[in-house]
Amino acid sequence: MPSSAAGTTYASAGVDVEAGDLAVELMKDAVKATHHDSVVGGFGGFAGLYDVSTLLKYSKPLLATSTDGVGTKVAIAQALDKHDTIGFDLVGMVVDDIVVVGAEPLFMTDYIACGKVVPERIADIVRGIAAGCAAAGTALVGGETAEHPGLLGVDEYDVAGAATGVVEASALLGPERVREGDVVIAMASSGIHSNGYSLVRRVINDAGWSLDREVTDLGRTLGEELLEPTRIYTADCLDVMRHLNGDPVAGTTGAVATPSGEPALRGFSHVTGGGLAANLARVLPQGLMATVDRGTWSLPAVFELVGQLGRVPLQDLERTLNLGVGMVAVVDPAAADAALARLNARGLPSWVAGTVGRVTDSARQAGADFMQGAKGVDGGAVLLTGAYATA
Repeated sequence: MPSSAAGTTYASAGVDVEAGDLAVELMKDAVKATHHDSVVGGFGGFAGLYDVSTLLKYSKPLLATSTDGVGTKVAIAQALDKHDTIGFDLVGMVVDDIVVVGAEPLFMTDYIACGKVVPERIADIVRGIAAGCAAAGTALVGGETAEHPGLLGVDEYDVAGAATGVVEASALLGPERVREGDVVIAMASSGIHSNGYSLVRRVINDAGWSLDREVTDLGRTLGEELLEPTRIYTADCLDVMRHLNGDPVAGTTGAVATPSGEPALRGFSHVTGGGLAANLARVLPQGLMATVDRGTWSLPAVFELVGQLGRVPLQDLERTLNLGVGMVAVVDPAAADAALARLNARGLPSWVAGTVGRVTDSARQAGADFMQGAKGVDGGAVLLTGAYATA
């Protein structure tokens, strides 16, 4: 092959291999910090290895998997040139879908596509992922960074991740466990989390607001509020589930005996795209309906701001954003007090937001406040009632 200084190289095509190597060097300590005895082979292999011999303790282990990204929230991080929290968001979006079925997330991998590898930026993103994995008790066993010059701008990137967890079959949570009379417990969100940013960004842009604008009601700049990391609920959900239902793998029994003898915690719902009603409907069986009282909580300031600034209809807000509730638990009424005490003691503000009953004809006629099924799942229904409390 001819050799010439004027020839085309990978670097001249826009891919910097050395920058990628430096990014790996900068991130490796954060990744290694998420590893434990079940991670095999350490950091830097072609494939992440995980020792699953611990599953021998299970009678019938079921693997749970989930994959997700953080959507257009990355545009806020890029605009502010602050990249150390977006990875934390990614972990929350993935692992909290796994814990909904009662599974413990075991390990996670990530993927970052960018227009240009800036080692410090990539390392910041991965450090955020590692921090999220640490919060969820999940090992970060591998990942990939891909440089796509000409497809993405030099300051543009997107992130995605996938995780795998395990649950004992007898402990699996889901719609089939939910009963008439059960209680709906809401768990507070930390803010907008990682859904609905296309709406939020459109409202902000149309209003001509800058991200460095100080907003009195928020107590900080708009950009700081919009980058608030997604709350990760995995550890809290696993704790309250094992407290109420016991842990068949560990051989422990639940702290609350229900009149029916069934496990007290029936299921969780992760409130992401589609809002509270759409996601709660997914974990209810056909024929049952959760009636949720808006008056049990007040809207956090950022949601009021988006609604008022953009004159966004309430129904659109409710079907796009979490409006202050990031996770929901459905429990036997005998266990509601114990669940609330456990969650609040862990520093997670939680409250009774509603109850489960039969679907009624009057509910079906409630218009936009009523949602039957959601996201292709032939599940139950949710009725939102009342008005949000005032702060």
